[in-house]
Amino acid sequence: MGETIEALGIYWPKLIAQTVNFSIILFVLWRWAYQPILALLEQRRQQIADSVANAEKIKEELAKTEAARQAILNQANIRANQLIVEARTAAIRIQEVETQKAIAAAEQIVAKAREATTLDQARMLTELKREIGRLVVQTTAAVAGKVLTADDQRRLIEETNRELAA
Repeated sequence: MGETIEALGIYWPKLIAQTVNFSIILFVLWRWAYQPILALLEQRRQQIADSVANAEKIKEELAKTEAARQAILNQANIRANQLIVEARTAAIRIQEVETQKAIAAAEQIVAKAREATTLDQARMLTELKREIGRLVVQTTAAVAGKVLTADDQRRLIEETNRELAA
């Protein structure tokens, strides 16, 4: 049998030496190349998972902010409607005494209520745009993994405001 193995070109001393060399190279690669690469891949996977989780949180915060904005707008509309109803009631009572005076006063109250509602809506939209801009900058910085410059932040806020206006 030893002759058959030698006839095939297999020599035990060379085979053992090659096996030892292969084992040493395998150990070195496993220890100093494979393990650090696996650690790096795990770290990157964790960063991606964190970024996705942060993006979900920001989506939830944005939805909450939108719901709050809608609630405030609804309250402002209800209040405006209440002011309109109150103005009309006052106009009807005063109409018996001074019809012309009551009509002028009611129109003035309605105009002020609408102006106040318009100003409140404009102020709330400005605050909402600022908050959304801040959230976009924060999200972009978290996903990109870098600190954004003031110009980058300003550009992202302007782009977000344009998209919201559309």
